[in-house]
Amino acid sequence: MSSIQQTHTAGGKSQVAAAAPAGANLPASLMLLLSSGAGLAVASLYYSQPMLGILGADIGASDRAVGMVPMLTQLGYALGILLLAPLGDRYDRRRIILIKAAVLTGALLLAGASSGIAMLLVASLAIGLSATLAQDIVPAAATLASEAHRGKVVGTVMTGLLLGILLSRVLSGFVAEHFGWRVMFVAASVSIALIGVAAWRGLPRFKATTHLAYSALLGSLGKLVHKHPALRRAALAQGLLSIGFSAFWSTLAVMLHAAPFHLGSAAAGAFGLAGAAGALAAPLAGRISDKKGPELVTRLGIGLAILSFIAMAFAPAFSTSGQLWLLALAAVGFDLGVQATLVAHQTIVYSIEPGARSRLNAVLFVGMFIGMAAGAALGSLLLAQWGWIGVVALATAASVGALIVRMWPGKNRKV
Repeated sequence: MSSIQQTHTAGGKSQVAAAAPAGANLPASLMLLLSSGAGLAVASLYYSQPMLGILGADIGASDRAVGMVPMLTQLGYALGILLLAPLGDRYDRRRIILIKAAVLTGALLLAGASSGIAMLLVASLAIGLSATLAQDIVPAAATLASEAHRGKVVGTVMTGLLLGILLSRVLSGFVAEHFGWRVMFVAASVSIALIGVAAWRGLPRFKATTHLAYSALLGSLGKLVHKHPALRRAALAQGLLSIGFSAFWSTLAVMLHAAPFHLGSAAAGAFGLAGAAGALAAPLAGRISDKKGPELVTRLGIGLAILSFIAMAFAPAFSTSGQLWLLALAAVGFDLGVQATLVAHQTIVYSIEPGARSRLNAVLFVGMFIGMAAGAALGSLLLAQWGWIGVVALATAASVGALIVRMWPGKNRKV
């Protein structure tokens, strides 16, 4: 781990704090802040999904128009990672996190106040752009961690992030059904405001690792992609795997609302409890990556996702209750696989070039969220045209593609 010194501001007092030495663990309070901050930030992307049916009816928007909400949120996130996340190498990450927290708080309030679909779509794009503060928090955790414990620390922070993704659906489905969808957006804005205050008091300052101008900083993304085959492989494989992940979660509420289930938003959100088990894979995947290498974890994770998606194809052979159980178990399986693979890919990427971690992270997550946006759009289209089997076929094919990318031989390949 680098011995870069960082100025820490807490309670108005400045003090110098060294990066964690080898073998040291980060303080529990800092780990809690990093994990909860990442989780609550990224949860903002997913609150809308179980609420789409209620939300659309309330503002008088068509199903097609409401379907643009998750797509624009995911697209905004991908754009934010591409255009904003690289700034973490150029400026103090703490300052960036605070600014994004303020913008995200306002965007969530705007969504809750939306009287029509146009305002909601603008708010959704803004939420996606500013929720990228999660992708400033994860590289910050990797920078603060010792090299020997980087996989474990990243895995722990990713547990918070992944729980935010999955439990957000449970919470928003319940709140929307019992208190209204606007209450959910307001509550989300309050949670981000609180994280902003905690980050202002508890996060250290980070020194810039580059002084490139903004245009050169963005231009260096392409150079990093060209220079590092391991980065290209990780971004492509995670992007393909994300297509299936997003196709499932983006269409689940619509599928459960229709025959033979006829279930509401709370039921769709409750599936997040099954998927939340996948977050348990993050710290375990980090530890295995530290000990056995991340390549093994990527192949095992993708293989588990493929098997889980294939299992969903047999759902029509079961009773209605049997189909729900199968979908829940498969959600546990593919979430375990997808999240374990993501942590392994992050371990690979963060070890490539320490001074460019924000940019390397940006490339990885742009690939991932382009896959997410494509999965949301393609999943909705295939569900309308060919039903649930079309969504399953898409998810399976994309996951097989990810496995091929990971297993494809290459010259001078490290990971």
